[in-house]
Amino acid sequence: MTAVPQATYRLQLHAGFGFDDAAEVVSYLHSLGVSHAYLSPILQAAPGSTHGYDVVDHSRLSQAAGGRPAFGRLAAKLADHRMGAIADVVPNHVAVPTPARLNKALWSVLRDGPSSPYAEWFDVDWGAGNQPLLMAVLGHRIGKVLADGELSVDGDVLRYYDHEFPLRPGTENLPIAELVTEQWYRLAHWRVADEELNYRRFFDVDTLAAVRVENQEVFEATHALLFSLLHEGKLNGFRIDHPDGLADPRGYLRRLAERTGGAWVVVEKILEGEEELPSDWPCAGTTGYDALLRVGGLFVDPSGAAPLSAFHSELTGEPADFAPVVEQAKREVVKHGQYAEVHRLVELLARICQDDVRLRDHTRRAFHEVVVELLVNFDRYRAYVVPGEPPDHTAVMAMEHATELARRHLDEELQDTLELVRDLLLGREAGTASRIDEDARHELIVRFQQTCGPVMAKGIEDTAFYRWFRLTALNEVGGDPEHFGVSPEEFHAYAARLNDRWPRTMTTLSTHDTKRSEDVRARLAVLSEQPGAWTEAVRHWRSLSADYRDTALDGSTEYLLWQTLFGTWDHGPLAEDRLQAYLQKAIREAKRHTSWTSPDAEYEESVAAFATAVLADEALLDSVRRFAAAQTEFVRAATLGQKLVQLTMPGVPDVYQGSEFVDLSLVDPDNRRPVDYLRRLERLTRLDDGANPDGLSDEKLLVTSRALRLRRQQPEAFAGSYTPLPTSSGHAVAFARGDSVVTIATRLPVALHRLGGWGDSTVVLPEGEWRDVLTGRSVGSGAARIHDLLADLPVALLTRS
Repeated sequence: MTAVPQATYRLQLHAGFGFDDAAEVVSYLHSLGVSHAYLSPILQAAPGSTHGYDVVDHSRLSQAAGGRPAFGRLAAKLADHRMGAIADVVPNHVAVPTPARLNKALWSVLRDGPSSPYAEWFDVDWGAGNQPLLMAVLGHRIGKVLADGELSVDGDVLRYYDHEFPLRPGTENLPIAELVTEQWYRLAHWRVADEELNYRRFFDVDTLAAVRVENQEVFEATHALLFSLLHEGKLNGFRIDHPDGLADPRGYLRRLAERTGGAWVVVEKILEGEEELPSDWPCAGTTGYDALLRVGGLFVDPSGAAPLSAFHSELTGEPADFAPVVEQAKREVVKHGQYAEVHRLVELLARICQDDVRLRDHTRRAFHEVVVELLVNFDRYRAYVVPGEPPDHTAVMAMEHATELARRHLDEELQDTLELVRDLLLGREAGTASRIDEDARHELIVRFQQTCGPVMAKGIEDTAFYRWFRLTALNEVGGDPEHFGVSPEEFHAYAARLNDRWPRTMTTLSTHDTKRSEDVRARLAVLSEQPGAWTEAVRHWRSLSADYRDTALDGSTEYLLWQTLFGTWDHGPLAEDRLQAYLQKAIREAKRHTSWTSPDAEYEESVAAFATAVLADEALLDSVRRFAAAQTEFVRAATLGQKLVQLTMPGVPDVYQGSEFVDLSLVDPDNRRPVDYLRRLERLTRLDDGANPDGLSDEKLLVTSRALRLRRQQPEAFAGSYTPLPTSSGHAVAFARGDSVVTIATRLPVALHRLGGWGDSTVVLPEGEWRDVLTGRSVGSGAARIHDLLADLPVALLTRS
């Protein structure tokens, strides 16, 4: 087993699929070609957790997954196969569980307030008067809850239905109305949280409280068990969740590298546009969303952008550009879900300027308007400004760019305030040279950066992506719906840069967080090549379904349904329960007609009724079936092409659980359904026995297993150079790894079909004799006819004979 993974396989652990279940599939993963099992969070999570990101106890492994004994059996099974394990780590936050006593650190803080030994764990604004920690859990305002007798005292515990809270010592015998005001926490109606929450949380989730891992004691306590497992050889590396939420991501990674001896670590970092991972971060790279964007883009035809835009606007009334949709969504997030954080930033600015006479006369209202505009116009998850250090050029450019965009929305009298806030956020000299209230200035720098990420994530990924549907294949985590297609030249430049700077980074096509699986996106990508046929098909389906369309149904939701119906079509439509669950989530995330916090039953019922009627209309479904059947060969090329490119490009490829087969999943929880590993093992055994692939899932399994096994057999090739290979057709993407592996994939197959096929198109192979590990076909060096290389499959994986 190597210290750096050759290939990982993501496993989602929970009560229904624990450590012992993972151990059962190790032999299969080894046969597939995987070097490391990539585990979702393994520490003790809140009761009923299906994902593990809501940790309550860092000193224990997940009991629901089998605890320490079962994990030991998994580690032993991996060791038997000379495999390793990578664990997902959640340094940014912990669960606020029900009951709260399950989180020992939180329970202590709720009982003892700032004097708790765990008070430094949490990012709490206690205020000048030690104001209580807000616990927004009540179904009604506190007055009604008291009047209805819904609170009760049980010894040293205050109860509210399933919730339990510790009583401050000495308050147990007070009258209930007085007792609740004497605690280190304030019980409040759940709607109060967005405006008055005084602890930092994960995005807008009250039940995930941020922890301060920048504190060495907190860092050690929350990582001790993970470090122990690493040093025992039972873990071999980490995936770091949401590093942008940390006060100092670089400092955290430096401590991690020091404590792990430089173990393989990748970070869940969303890179926007041409943004690059900071070069001074001691890690192997990202979790691969940047690769997903480029690989998927290879199979999207830029010429489809304009006609699909026109049809999208006609059908939905949405603007042709995505930017105004993003701006509006981010404004809503700042106004509602991040209001408390904006308020905290404004109070810090007011404090800094009040304490320094040279900075006075900027009002809270001015600060509020400026902070809102900077957050709305910041075009990435954060800038990396470290208090006390000069900001680097990238951070300065990002802040200056946001400032110039914000300037357009601010009145003239606010321009000076904008420039002051910009300078303070960059740590520049402002005001008195002695820099009064240095702690507040440092906190401002950090807290602004920690707020940028939630505004981006909730505004774009969890709102705008559910409002604008020109081509939903592009509405993906780390993606950009306006980045319509990636040329081979653009991809080669990106891959070469990756190989040079981050050769051990992770690459991926599907994750537990993607909005659609790689195979759904591949199906949708072929629509970019035939906007006319797609438009005609949707018009026909709309005419067939006209009688089912309630006046409440909006064009955007209807268009999302048609794309989802086609994207998930597999010998028939998606099961109704899955489609309905997805549509409900999508329209609530869009927050236009209904939402999670204010559901509109009438609107949701109209959407559900339309979907039910569509799925019951055999004539309509037959039309969808005919359209989908006409795309079979095109979908095949896109599905296999993007998979082979991802598995052989620079970086460490990850295979999300089950995606070695065609997997037509949607956003979570749909993409976390149980995987039938027995069936996959049977199909792989059949292929290994010499049988020909039977269907696209078999072909994808063949591509996946042969590519991963080749990585294991020839690690030096994949640790070597990346060389684009000349082709005489823009419909082929080809590259060599080292001097012994060549990848060839078909792209934009619809346009290729219109041209009559490959004709005499060639790819220039390096010197030597080559064999396709997918088909066994042999070929010599020099200009080889692509038609011959891809006679059986739309992809080829060549190795030296």
